[in-house]
Amino acid sequence: MSEIASIAAAIFKRAAGTQRFIVAIAGPPGSGKSTLAERLHEVLPQEKSVVVPMDGFHFDDAVLNDRGLRPRKGAPETFDYAGFAALLKRIRAAEPEIAIPVFDRSMELSRAGAAIVGSDVKFVLVEGNYLLLDEEPWSALAGLFDFSVFVDVQRPELERRLMERWRGHGKSDDDARAWIASNDLPNIERVLARRRNADLVVSYSEQLA
Repeated sequence: MSEIASIAAAIFKRAAGTQRFIVAIAGPPGSGKSTLAERLHEVLPQEKSVVVPMDGFHFDDAVLNDRGLRPRKGAPETFDYAGFAALLKRIRAAEPEIAIPVFDRSMELSRAGAAIVGSDVKFVLVEGNYLLLDEEPWSALAGLFDFSVFVDVQRPELERRLMERWRGHGKSDDDARAWIASNDLPNIERVLARRRNADLVVSYSEQLA
């Protein structure tokens, strides 16, 4: 059985008898959370599952500039935590037709109402860096998830992936290295050092790359 199939089987087993099952998929920047969420969405019944990315709650650059946080974009304090928590509570309550924002990296903007969580969706795959962060206010999210997965990747591999990411977004190698050192690596360290235990830890493998 493949690693993806094993994770999906664990989710199916835990979700037996439930109408809605919310899975947290957490990990440091570059770990492959989005890839894992999409792969699971492909394996689970697609009409009954949806991916909800935490990145849709990035504060806009204009807000970050006003708050002096633009150089730390991607850190926990650069997200609309209250809005994200409110969305998860609505999803937990199984409200019909819940619109969710999706972050568009090509524009560095969140698109409001970019996807819908319908009332018939059973498996909600929430992915983001800080879902298991053991810091206030993020630690209050714990009760909103039924199952949690942490994607564990070695730092050299994270740095390699992040270099590829920022090159793909037009940064020079020097600018990419500077951004990773000043911003991504501190976020990686924070995620790794201050996380709650997950129900399942997935180590890096080519299957999830």
